[in-house]
Amino acid sequence: MNPESLFLRALEPKDIDLLFEIENEVELWKYANRTEPYSKDLLNSYIKQQHQDIFEVKQKRYVLSDGSPDVLGFVDLFDFEPLHRRAGVGIVIHKDKRGLGFGKKGLELLNSHCKSNLNIHCLFANIAAENKTSMHVFEQCGYQKVGVKKAWSFYEGSFHDEFLYQKLFD
Repeated sequence: MNPESLFLRALEPKDIDLLFEIENEVELWKYANRTEPYSKDLLNSYIKQQHQDIFEVKQKRYVLSDGSPDVLGFVDLFDFEPLHRRAGVGIVIHKDKRGLGFGKKGLELLNSHCKSNLNIHCLFANIAAENKTSMHVFEQCGYQKVGVKKAWSFYEGSFHDEFLYQKLFD
């Protein structure tokens, strides 16, 4: 599978099983400030609301796809602020597809979409200090580390720093 053949598409009802799997991957909860699983019913409701405009709901999830029935991962926009032309970015690749360049391609596609279609000037990401893979992917896509939030998140019995990354479009 070639990362260059990937594209972003809307979240659909057929994506429920993978969405359920990824959202309930316990190892990722620490990065999403979660402590309990989501139900399929709640996630189905979330999918049904995806038709709403990002300018109304201030968030949007996209599916990273190669056109096959398999979903490779998801990229999210959150805390969208049209007045200030900024949004937060999150990305998660299915555990069986990590390390193959799909995260980088998904982030590149999202960057392009935000710049071309949403008039965004600034994208930001909050990345746990130990998440070296995520930092590497964001840095490859032109994001710069601009700050550190000391002892920001508590998990695994201790406090952890979180880095703030930004990408500014001219």
